[in-house]
Amino acid sequence: MLYFPRLLSLLIHIDQETVLKWFGLEDPNIRDVYQSAEYGYELSTSSFETSTDVSFETFRLIIEGLWEKIQDGLTLADIENVLFFILFIRFVILAFRYNLKTSFYITCIGLFAGYLWYRHLIDLISMYRSVLLKLPFLHKLGMDAVQLRSMHRQLVLTDLKLGEDAHWYNPGQVLYYAFTKGIIHTDPETGFRYYIDPISMGVSKLQDSARSIVLPIYYKVYNKIIPKIYDICSKFWNQLSGVAAYAVITRIGKRYCPYLVRWHWTFLLIIGMIEQIFIYFIYRVYYFQTFVILPQTKMYENYTDPNLLVQMNFLNVVIACVVLVHIGFILFGLFHAIWGQYFYLPFFVENTELHIGPRPKNSIYSGGQTAWQDPKEKEKSLNRFIPKLWYGWFGRGTGYGFKLNFKWLKRIFKR
Repeated sequence: MLYFPRLLSLLIHIDQETVLKWFGLEDPNIRDVYQSAEYGYELSTSSFETSTDVSFETFRLIIEGLWEKIQDGLTLADIENVLFFILFIRFVILAFRYNLKTSFYITCIGLFAGYLWYRHLIDLISMYRSVLLKLPFLHKLGMDAVQLRSMHRQLVLTDLKLGEDAHWYNPGQVLYYAFTKGIIHTDPETGFRYYIDPISMGVSKLQDSARSIVLPIYYKVYNKIIPKIYDICSKFWNQLSGVAAYAVITRIGKRYCPYLVRWHWTFLLIIGMIEQIFIYFIYRVYYFQTFVILPQTKMYENYTDPNLLVQMNFLNVVIACVVLVHIGFILFGLFHAIWGQYFYLPFFVENTELHIGPRPKNSIYSGGQTAWQDPKEKEKSLNRFIPKLWYGWFGRGTGYGFKLNFKWLKRIFKR
């Protein structure tokens, strides 16, 4: 098992060019060669230098390249690239610290916890899409949200027409399409559609006097009542599926669900109740801007009321601040989950841990530190009536000083 990482290092050659391609960046050496060729210099194989090994210069190029990319705006692709790079680096570090099997398990736990935050981020930018399009730095993020929403609508329409994209994780949709495709038959020559289920076959055997009474009820049930019931049940399931999955995985399957996943999932459910206040507040402000203030500014062609301009600018600042803080907090939680760490937020963390209990400290799969669960750390607040608001980076505590542990580095050099 210890020789397997060496085998991987032989199969996968990781140099500066490989790392830069991961982020979609261009190697400056190759870029300079192509630029010199554009100005009339000869381009030969000797002009290309072999890519250097990964060093601090590589990380400097990554930071500069990413900074240049996000100057035009942040996108979901940029966030995904950073997240998967963090997962890869964490997997390598944990593989040297423990072994490949343990590293894979811990990385998968962080990936699942981060996926919960990432899905919440997508839902959030979908709700803020009209506002994000007006913000310069988040304009591309709003465009991604619009594209995702249009793709989702297209898939829904395709499902309603064909029913070929029903998946196993949506059992209601699978049963509905199996039922409808099993009983509906279309004649290829005439295009006439008829039902072949037992009820329909029984109705077809009725006499003409009884059929005239039963057929209106029959078509009303099949064409209106059954589709309406399915639509209501599907909407109800869409609202309930998240809570049902949470209950099954973190409550019924508590024994098999890691504490990190249960902590972040419960935290997301709790803050979701407070998030609705800010989301609907932004909706109301945006509506007031678009349908109340903006029509008043267009009433006069050559004159604009200064008070209306002040109101517009003030509301723009309010929207930008609330949206940036909200999305920034979700990204903050997302990166903590990917790293397998925790963070402290008064009231919310206490309620989260009332549901799932304290972190098991004897397990390497439980994630990082939770200093607020330590009674000694909690007593070091300035005043017993004022709760402590900061417990250090990644919940490591603030009362024990800044200590570095180089034991895992010694293990790497020994191996």
